[in-house]
Amino acid sequence: MIKRKSIIKSIFQSPLTVLGKTRLPKLQGQVKISGLQSEVDIYRDNLGIPYIFAQNQTDLFFTQGFVHAQDRLWQLEFNRRFVSGRLSEIIGNATVPLDRWLRTLRMYDTATKEVPMIKGNSLKLLEAYAAGINYFISHFKLPIEFLLLRYKPEPWQIADTLAWVKMMSWSLSVNWESELLRANLVEVLGKDLAAELEPPHLIRWPYIIPPGTDFSKLNTLIKNPGVTNGFANYGSPKVGVGSNSWVISGIMTEDGLPILANDMHLMLSIPSIWYENQLITNDTHLTGITFPGIPGIVAGHNGNVAWGFTNGFADVQDLYIEHLKEDQDGSILVEHNGEWEKASVIKEEIKIKGYKSEFEEIILTRHGPIINSLSPELITKDHLALKWTSLDPDPSTIDGLFNMMSARDCSEFHFALQKWTSPIQNVVYADIQGNIGYTLAGNIPMRAKGNGRIPVPGWTDDYDWIGYIPFEGLPHLDNPPQGYIITANNDPIPDNYPLRIDIEAISGDRAQRIAELIVGLQNRIEEGKSEKITISDIRKIQYDQHSASARHFARYICALPVEKKDLDSKYEKVIKLFKDWDGELSTEKPQAIIYKYLTQNMITIILESKINNSHSATKDQKDRLNLTDRIMGKGPTPFVAEVGLFGEHWLPWLINQLEHPKSHWFNLGNNETRDDILSQALRKTIQELEEKFGEDIQTWSWGKVHRLYLKHNLAASSYLESYFNCGPYPVGGDHTTIWASGNSYHTIQDAPMIGPPFKMIVNLANLNSSKGLLMPGQSGNPSSKFYSNQIDDWFTGTYHTLLFDIEEIKIKSENHLKLKPVE
Repeated sequence: MIKRKSIIKSIFQSPLTVLGKTRLPKLQGQVKISGLQSEVDIYRDNLGIPYIFAQNQTDLFFTQGFVHAQDRLWQLEFNRRFVSGRLSEIIGNATVPLDRWLRTLRMYDTATKEVPMIKGNSLKLLEAYAAGINYFISHFKLPIEFLLLRYKPEPWQIADTLAWVKMMSWSLSVNWESELLRANLVEVLGKDLAAELEPPHLIRWPYIIPPGTDFSKLNTLIKNPGVTNGFANYGSPKVGVGSNSWVISGIMTEDGLPILANDMHLMLSIPSIWYENQLITNDTHLTGITFPGIPGIVAGHNGNVAWGFTNGFADVQDLYIEHLKEDQDGSILVEHNGEWEKASVIKEEIKIKGYKSEFEEIILTRHGPIINSLSPELITKDHLALKWTSLDPDPSTIDGLFNMMSARDCSEFHFALQKWTSPIQNVVYADIQGNIGYTLAGNIPMRAKGNGRIPVPGWTDDYDWIGYIPFEGLPHLDNPPQGYIITANNDPIPDNYPLRIDIEAISGDRAQRIAELIVGLQNRIEEGKSEKITISDIRKIQYDQHSASARHFARYICALPVEKKDLDSKYEKVIKLFKDWDGELSTEKPQAIIYKYLTQNMITIILESKINNSHSATKDQKDRLNLTDRIMGKGPTPFVAEVGLFGEHWLPWLINQLEHPKSHWFNLGNNETRDDILSQALRKTIQELEEKFGEDIQTWSWGKVHRLYLKHNLAASSYLESYFNCGPYPVGGDHTTIWASGNSYHTIQDAPMIGPPFKMIVNLANLNSSKGLLMPGQSGNPSSKFYSNQIDDWFTGTYHTLLFDIEEIKIKSENHLKLKPVE
């Protein structure tokens, strides 16, 4: 049966491959194009990376839109339909719930309101970019996905670009569901136990802003009660969504100028969320990565300044409990300061391919849309409205992006970030003068009352936002004495920071490990044991798979007492395995999979005991809420919020509990201690791994369950899978390792994985030696040799050079397409 199925798949794949090849982009020769002012040259290298040479910015961004469409038109189309809630028009019934949720969130509606607000050069370049996409749609063969679905895309609009900025902001800003979960935890566990589940900032974790930094310059801002009402760094991020970025001063580098490294962790998909690109005019030379659908370079360098991002995880979303009632005429009223105001009610038509339209009624309050439909299991009695910075119309981030790309040094780059509104980002940067810097960029709310951790009353002004943290009050560093800056989604500010900034920072493990490795190199240099830091050193850091938490946890495994009955048993043998283990989560070592199963089992035993023994909720309520899975990272809404922010909470929480062997959390009812629960979890782990992989411990490996699947969004059938999909591939590491590879925390299984699709190392002393690596490849066409050609490189750490010298670019290019304006 298996053999026959494979033959059928190979037969079916052949015509798809042939059809796909007829839709490969034109890479050679000449094309006459209306809409251009002057000739444009597009060179492509052996990886399919385009280098666009234009004589003016308008033609440059027109051509970038054209090139994005050449390689990624289906991705562009899918993304804009996703964010606008219009997938069902082309796919059918299966995506109706998704369309309902996205219509409720109002991202596309907000983007359309922003279009008239864009002025000047930004408007001109956005129009040029859209025109380039539309020229391709009108004049060239469309990707195979359009043939399979039998339709032609509508023209690209500026609102499509602005909406995708919001969608990326959503994926990096989500914390509304953690507020919702906290509220349910309080109801079931009581406020004291629920509060104890908030993890502390572990002593071993570094801050981005080093303790001891002088904050006296901020004294002029502390008179505002909205920014000085204490400080609160709570919570967790979207599960697995993180990034690493660090910059090292030239004092420590081989070539005497800074080296900047960045790998942003997003969904590992096919095609990649990123697209590598170079944009070149007489006065512009940008190299780095782009989002298909958004003009410009997101991260990279411009010949003067290099920059990279990690998510800042500031709390920019709040849930408000609204009082609603129906008026005599059928309209919806919402309470505000004792008065009843009419709410806006929007009836959205969802068109469905092959079916009649369905409708979604959305209620808009002064705080935002009522979002009960996004999580009916967790929201059962209150009407909750979502307030989110990205739902306030403001397209300034686009201006900020263009300003960043033209900055000539770190000072100009820092001030360009004043325009950056969303998502909240840790930005590190360096220039060719030798400066390094850091800024937390974006609009962070000031709250009149509360800290944004749980839903609050919406019928009064008491908990409203009263503005945003002033730009000059955001955390910022210039050339710190330590000679390096590290951001890896760790807390940016120490406890003595004078302004209140509500941050939902995540595990500091990656930042801790990066710091260990940099300081280790620094010490070797000072001791004369090695030369100064090189790009090769940075590459090794980016591929490190050692987990600080795993290394720490191993100490407690090794310390478990072994009774006589366990001597020479598998239990004792497993304990001995951890005595020399350094916390490396490689694909092969049995310690990695034992540790991962063990921590899962231990936290499950603890949580289920406390939740099941709670008398504050009924059994039906406990079953419906499924709080153990929620705490461990199961999100409330498929696709939109499929993983939960609390997924980052439980491991540091558990490790902190290990420091207290008689913590009441270990007592399941018979005065159990830490070692009792750890031993129980270890025995369960051994039993599970024996059942799954057999008796031989050495056959237990992390790579057998921790695997990467690259799945195309249309590959629903096995026949299409063989054409569109790649994998599975065994992957080492997890969300706590620099080599990041996180997936769902509430279960160990093959699942969508978060990791670094693009890795970048920029050498400011010699830009021609800078390195990059994009997985799986440049193209979105499965019949292209650039579709998955960088997967092996990604696993082996084989970077390519980020070519910068213009003559070298032309010499090493394999293809050259000239675009000529129609006369």
